[in-house]
Amino acid sequence: MKKRIKLVVAYDGTNYCGWQYQNNGVTIEEVLNRELTALLKEPVAVIGASRTDAGVHALGNVAVFDTENRIAADKICLAVNQGLPEDIRVQSSEEVPLSWHPRKANCTKTYEYRILNRRISLPTERLYAYFCYYPLDVEKMRQAAEFLVGEHDFKSFCTARSNVEDTVRTIYGLDIKRDGDQIVLRVRGSGFLYNMVRIIAGTLIRVGTGAYPPEKIAKILGARDRRQAGPTAPARGLTLIKMEYEEELPSWQHSKNELWSYHILQSHIKEEKTAYFLVSRCEEEEWERLVLRNVHHAFQNGAERVMLSDLEGERLWEGCEYGYYRIEKPGPETLCEIMGLLNGEERQAVGEICDEMGRRGGREAAWYCAVDKGRKSGDKRINLK
Repeated sequence: MKKRIKLVVAYDGTNYCGWQYQNNGVTIEEVLNRELTALLKEPVAVIGASRTDAGVHALGNVAVFDTENRIAADKICLAVNQGLPEDIRVQSSEEVPLSWHPRKANCTKTYEYRILNRRISLPTERLYAYFCYYPLDVEKMRQAAEFLVGEHDFKSFCTARSNVEDTVRTIYGLDIKRDGDQIVLRVRGSGFLYNMVRIIAGTLIRVGTGAYPPEKIAKILGARDRRQAGPTAPARGLTLIKMEYEEELPSWQHSKNELWSYHILQSHIKEEKTAYFLVSRCEEEEWERLVLRNVHHAFQNGAERVMLSDLEGERLWEGCEYGYYRIEKPGPETLCEIMGLLNGEERQAVGEICDEMGRRGGREAAWYCAVDKGRKSGDKRINLK
């Protein structure tokens, strides 16, 4: 019987052309596939959570593969390590549901970027830290880092040749500390664009040398132009520390920055397949992307309908479409049923959000529903009339 195995993998990336298989050199993925295939006596193709670049290290990258071999899941890490080179080690192995995917599950990734900041380099640090001769002002780097925390469009911090459609990401924390001659940037986020952490590091180094004032980071973010940010720092200083997968959705998700402010209630996704999305403020040019991004994420989390309210204007109407999703206007009885799912505390929180916008001159809350265009109209969950 087929089963899916989750691996936590650590490696020194110095001698590899990154994680993903390539024709021009040996990769982590290639080596894992080779050794797992030899061990399990069947073809194995791992799927990695983070496809790190050439020279980037990891302490806790995650990968999965499917197998019909009867070897105990927790013993696979011990067995495969016998054949792996010394610079790759599987830290743990366990069975997960066949539906679990390391790149689709909600996850917080933690990276560290190390800078050796002294007059003369150290040979023993050359593979794991970027050497910077110029003295760095850590306090100014911390001030600059504050502008990056939160949900933002990080297009300025993404390599120009990236073909990703949505460049909005969330950074939960960006800490900078000095330990002797080492400066460590530790960043936690929901996900990262191609070269994003290395560009952040290169830009903060510019702040540390005095080339950029800390407040320039806000202008770089707003420009959404890769040419405005600093250089891409070398790969050798970067390590993927860990990946923490979400076991349960938080009840509420909030986001507020210079472009938008919104609240999403997620506590009814698991049982009632319903999410509630209230937009307090959004710049016109961001509206479509904001709705599509958050509705899509709610559906990825298990929702089959997303209740939407635009508290700032009249940008929703029945029949309009956002990507895979169609906006419908629920009838009074259906709306009463859907809003009746909220408990007392949730109703109060929703009411306070709506009342606050009313006091600011906003409109009375009008509710619409986003549904998957591909669903059959007879599906009781989305029959809103």
